[in-house]
Amino acid sequence: MLIRTGYDIAFATEFSTPLLLMLSVHPSRDHDLRTPQLMHFDPPVPHHDYRDGFGNVCTRVTAPPGGLRVRAEFTVEDSGALDDEAPGARQHPVEELPDDVIVYLLGSRYCETDRLSDIAWSLFGGVAPGWTRVQAIVDYVHERIRFDYQQARSTRTAFEGFNERVGVCRDFAHLAVAFCRCMNIPARYCTGYLGDIGVPPCDDPMDFSAWFDVYLGGRWYTFDARHNRRRIGRILMARGRDATDVAISTAFGSAVLSKFDVITYEEAQNG
Repeated sequence: MLIRTGYDIAFATEFSTPLLLMLSVHPSRDHDLRTPQLMHFDPPVPHHDYRDGFGNVCTRVTAPPGGLRVRAEFTVEDSGALDDEAPGARQHPVEELPDDVIVYLLGSRYCETDRLSDIAWSLFGGVAPGWTRVQAIVDYVHERIRFDYQQARSTRTAFEGFNERVGVCRDFAHLAVAFCRCMNIPARYCTGYLGDIGVPPCDDPMDFSAWFDVYLGGRWYTFDARHNRRRIGRILMARGRDATDVAISTAFGSAVLSKFDVITYEEAQNG
């Protein structure tokens, strides 16, 4: 299938303000691009890309006084398959894990494993390790947190989400990631496009989505604590320890988000 994706984002700035943007599709999906993912800046400004330590594409640009608009629209080919499933995938003992996976066992800015460890072991210590334990965590988080777009808060941590019991997709992902790490299951935070493909349409404003990956049976698998179901058409943009590593925009100064539109939908194919 072909999926049309894109964004139209604007920042209001009083002074010249450096920005770090993470709006490109992840390099692992580059081979699926069917039209170029060209960033258009208004006004035109110099910019350049680089790869961060997690392999994500980052764009450096300076917004001039008066603001900056950034937009792109492009097509990605997707298999149309549901997220992979492997109920028998085993959990690795920590000593068996590859060196580059260990970082995803550690606590991070939004995933406070130190504050959630006792809670996690009391909830999931009696559940069989591996896929079954991860699914138990996803089920719990899905029921624990109530989705409310109006109560989004960029500073909410996993521990706060656990106690407040409300949030958006990033809060579901942070709590599930933290619980997995507490149970010695490597987990990484992911962000990208996820449209209403193969599911009833949702009335919530379209936004970028958050989910997470876990390392089981020698590879990474995708889980989604907000939706708690396998989905079609995920397009990865970035992944890291938590939302800190994959922020859509980081301003080194004052830059107020004045426009934010995201699209992702299945394109009709002729013939």
